[in-house]
Amino acid sequence: MSQPKYRPLEFGVTRVALRDGPAGERYVRAEQPLAEHARRLTDRLVHWANTEPDRTFIARRTRNADGSTGEWRRISYGEALDSARRIGQALLDRGLDAERPVAILSENDLEHALLALGCLYAGIPYCPVSPAYSTVSQDYEKLRHVLTTLTPGLVFAADSARYGKAITAAVPADVEVVLTHGAIDGRATTALSALLATEASPTVDAAMQATGPDTITKFLFTSGSTKLPKAVINTHGMWCANQQQMRQSMPVLAQEPPVLVDWLPWNHTFGGNHNFGLTVYNGGTLYIDDGKPVPALMGETLRNLREIAPTVYFNVPTGFEAIANAMKTDDALRRNLLSRVKMFFYAGAALAQPVWDTLHEVQEREIGERIVMGTGLGMTESSPFAVFVTNPNVKAGYLGVPTPGLELKLVPTDGKTEIRYKGPNITPGYWRAPDATAEAFDEEGFFCTGDAVLWIDDNDVHQGLKFDGRIAEDFKLATGTFVSVGPLRSKIIAAGAPYVQDAVITGINLKEIGALIFPTTAIRKLAGLPDGATMKDVLESPPVQAHFQKVLDELASGATGSASRVARMHLLHEPASIDKGEVTDKGSINQRAVLKHREALVNALHDGTLPHTLTPKENTK
Repeated sequence: MSQPKYRPLEFGVTRVALRDGPAGERYVRAEQPLAEHARRLTDRLVHWANTEPDRTFIARRTRNADGSTGEWRRISYGEALDSARRIGQALLDRGLDAERPVAILSENDLEHALLALGCLYAGIPYCPVSPAYSTVSQDYEKLRHVLTTLTPGLVFAADSARYGKAITAAVPADVEVVLTHGAIDGRATTALSALLATEASPTVDAAMQATGPDTITKFLFTSGSTKLPKAVINTHGMWCANQQQMRQSMPVLAQEPPVLVDWLPWNHTFGGNHNFGLTVYNGGTLYIDDGKPVPALMGETLRNLREIAPTVYFNVPTGFEAIANAMKTDDALRRNLLSRVKMFFYAGAALAQPVWDTLHEVQEREIGERIVMGTGLGMTESSPFAVFVTNPNVKAGYLGVPTPGLELKLVPTDGKTEIRYKGPNITPGYWRAPDATAEAFDEEGFFCTGDAVLWIDDNDVHQGLKFDGRIAEDFKLATGTFVSVGPLRSKIIAAGAPYVQDAVITGINLKEIGALIFPTTAIRKLAGLPDGATMKDVLESPPVQAHFQKVLDELASGATGSASRVARMHLLHEPASIDKGEVTDKGSINQRAVLKHREALVNALHDGTLPHTLTPKENTK
């Protein structure tokens, strides 16, 4: 059988060095050393503003009165630096610092980008807060927690209409509020235009020169599961080291200025550090995508991709699934998106094999070759890039090898192998949380990730690692048998494709495993009901129940024992809650949070009192 043809893509790290520790641990690093790199991200902004002042740095479509989007509004590198100096001066005039940083409540937009650059230039930390804490939450508990942790001296939001209620409820009265649009009744606010009108002085340039690798750039909050989110400290040194690591692991980033079309939220490390950072570091152009991988907004993403051809494209699995399906029949989308893209890249959750197959099918039909689907492993605490694949033949679950300068420690833990990190891209800790910081690092200073891994090939370590779930998600049945949640969850998603968004595994300290299924919207077509039917009616319809009975039977027939046999399955009509931490900003499901907040439902699932619970047929046992 002939090997598939891929559009050429260079892989920067393909060999690793390995050493064994005294207690069964193993240490892994790239043979390639980390090269010299910038000391602070603002050095790269200044470089591009001086060498390519007219190049578009960032762009976003204008917003029409009816909520639709218009033409692209662009900001050049020269304009971005000028705005950063002006805003930075205004922030310095207010006496802001790490003890009184800037909190940004709203989504990705041009003003958010300029304010972030102003903070970076002036050496004043900022924190992009999950917009859901202000716009979806009803109790504002997480927003209050964030603001209490940070004690910001200035809070920014795009407009009063969407964020005014949250500001009134959670932002202390003595904190300055800056808005792009609107006003808040009973509260003095400042227009962002006033900051932009500030004349920059040598003071702000001196402040930038005084920053260095240890200067805090931002705080990024973890998504939080059963605990409140923690503020991860990010520094210039972390960010720049990680960007250089990315250039060496993914040489495509340095071969031409990258062009991105990206929706990923800047309050999350994937969008805010990885993608925003690589744009600045490599002199690229970032087109802000106001779409998202949800039915109501996916059309905007597809429109943008028909018009702007990215050189590399990043998304989460649900986004790639929608794009793959659209490309089957959308000639303009297929032609433009595939015209010059060198690499796709996903993170955040598992990418089901049927999605890979569809992507490869449409790529080969349009351009006669496949696009490499890059992936790896990382987290907020690693800036985030840590591990990346070594060749084009990527399969679901593959991670690869460590990026240059990062050492991995593989530690046997409860029958699994935990991966730990040490390197210049690793956070010094959590802001104002010394106990949590101490708990996060082991005795050798390695950050304990909680992620479990296996070798792709035990006989060839240079192929790297593959994902083996989260150690904290794994549990024991009442029999003492360990259940490995990650692989089982992936198996359920694959078996139920394309109708399973995610699965939560139940059965802690019980006799058997259960599964709660979050369905995709595609399941409505399977039900064959009218468009207005409720999701509950859809999931309880005979065609849907019959389909998942078959899925469950097939899973049971392939099980090797109680630790891999799903004995009970239920389809959830109530979506995952952002408020309760059940879903992260990337769209992935937080297993522990779902189990905590749906404890009564889990109990009913296992005691047999939950209606429409599926169990395997006897002959599949």
